[in-house]
Amino acid sequence: MIGETDAARTFDLGDFPLRSGAVLRAATLVYATHGTPNDARDNVIVFPTAYGGTHDDNVYLIGAGKALDPERYFIVCPNLFGAGLSTSPSNAAAGQAGADFPYVSIADNVAAQMRLVFEHFGVTKVQLAVGFSMGAQQAYQWAVSAPERVERCAPICGSARTAEHNIVFLDGIEATLLGAGKAAVGRVWAGWGLSQTFYREERWRELGFTTREAFVAERYVASFEASDAHDLHAMLKTWRGANVGDTAPFGGDAGAALASIRARTIVMPARTDLYFPPEDSVREVAHLRRGELCVIESIYGHAAGGGGNDADTAFIDAQLERILADR
Repeated sequence: MIGETDAARTFDLGDFPLRSGAVLRAATLVYATHGTPNDARDNVIVFPTAYGGTHDDNVYLIGAGKALDPERYFIVCPNLFGAGLSTSPSNAAAGQAGADFPYVSIADNVAAQMRLVFEHFGVTKVQLAVGFSMGAQQAYQWAVSAPERVERCAPICGSARTAEHNIVFLDGIEATLLGAGKAAVGRVWAGWGLSQTFYREERWRELGFTTREAFVAERYVASFEASDAHDLHAMLKTWRGANVGDTAPFGGDAGAALASIRARTIVMPARTDLYFPPEDSVREVAHLRRGELCVIESIYGHAAGGGGNDADTAFIDAQLERILADR
């Protein structure tokens, strides 16, 4: 029986075929669970991780009394390929480590997660696919890849297809990573991860910092310096290539893929997110049969969706409670 707060486990995928035609050798998917599956195996929530995050970074939305309550749901948190726990450049088999790591798409990640959820756990229905940032990309992909089995979808600060302006940002990050290194990436990221108003009003003081530099150095520079450069690059390429339209039979048409989603969907961009602005979400929600736009009114930028502050997290929790109550 799965425990209420299970420690991380490893699901062996063997030699895992990728959509590119390559094979990820001796692939593993590291995941954590919260709660217990019911007898019908239909109380399941899938909550994939974001860029550079792990299953531990998802706990801000999980707990007793919250929408994602382990007393009510069996919550599965699979780790993104490339993030350092599931198969990544830093731990891949010989010949695929480091710069030799193959491109892994969002759809590849979800295909592996579906094996875990449907085959290993024997799940019949997914009550909710939810995720933040790259986790949101995976939540969208879940709803496209398994429309008859995903009841609800809640992408938070993410998109179904990486927008052109987002690609320009990522290309800049890639050039910085390859040319100047991880610390420089952290400094660039700090300027994009939060809004101009956040810095103008010195909101970093609310987080316990006495100077802007101390905030940037600890929250961004140190975090990137502690990461593997090849892992960062692999995840970046996965993010850059995200497009639910690449799912068969849509031929690259993200709008058609979104229109195929049957799940009740609440899309939650943050008002000041510089990566995934609400304007992009408006265009995507227009294609959804049962979609709703619900903007997080926050000056925390992209961080609003990832547990950046209690008010934004409470807002997200309320929307998740609402969608889960919608039968």
